[in-house]
Amino acid sequence: MLRLLQIEFIKLWNNKSSKFLILCYFGLLVSIALFASIKFNIGPIRFHLAEMGIFSFPYIWHFNTFIAALFKLFLAIIIVSMVANEYSNKTLKQNLIDGLSKKEFILSKFLTVLAFSAISTLFIFVVSLLLGLSFSDFNEVGIIFRDLEYLIAYFIKLVGFFSFCLFVGILIKRSAFALGFLFMWFIIAEIFPYIYLMSKYSKEFADKVFAFSPFGSMWNLIAEPFTRLNAVKSIASQVGEEVNRDFAVHWYELLIVLGWTSIFIFLSYYLLKKRDL
Repeated sequence: MLRLLQIEFIKLWNNKSSKFLILCYFGLLVSIALFASIKFNIGPIRFHLAEMGIFSFPYIWHFNTFIAALFKLFLAIIIVSMVANEYSNKTLKQNLIDGLSKKEFILSKFLTVLAFSAISTLFIFVVSLLLGLSFSDFNEVGIIFRDLEYLIAYFIKLVGFFSFCLFVGILIKRSAFALGFLFMWFIIAEIFPYIYLMSKYSKEFADKVFAFSPFGSMWNLIAEPFTRLNAVKSIASQVGEEVNRDFAVHWYELLIVLGWTSIFIFLSYYLLKKRDL
């Protein structure tokens, strides 16, 4: 398994575009720290994001995983290109001739998905821990390491999304068309049906259906964190609104995404097994 993973990383690191995207992705994750320096001083109005508590424990685990997940498109491009290049460069056929089985090929790609997801999660853990220790008013161990389930949700979210990208890359075989397919799937297979169900029935019903779709289930893993801030709740209460939302990570939502992950990996192997290369 380590040999398969090593081969994949050698391929990626020798590809200039993949190397650039990887560096950009982790650079963007580091840029989360720039939120701490954002200040607005307009006359009597003073606004400092760090002072709003976004880097306070344990809220920081929720905020950072939500923001970091928005940058996953960079690695999605790498996953799709990783598969497409195997077809365009004829390396897939050569690897099979050299003795690599189709099962090992899919396994090597899935191991890469797991590796990217694990490294990203560890990276966010370290960045969040350093930011929290620098800006948080809480330093008790019990508070610092509370809500770490958001890191688990972040990891599962990346694995599910990258597995979808892997499947689409094998299905389409061309990176540009594969990325276009992902976008069209999101719009046609998820957004349009959601709008239809919401208009015909109710938002609550649409949310329940959307929770079982690929993108919908992944989105639900980490709820938006902004309305959880005390400052936002205070503003909402002043205008007569009450913020009452469930921000927890639920085990059944994790299982739905893991279910889709299993389906995507199985379909990837099935397609490759049945396809004449």
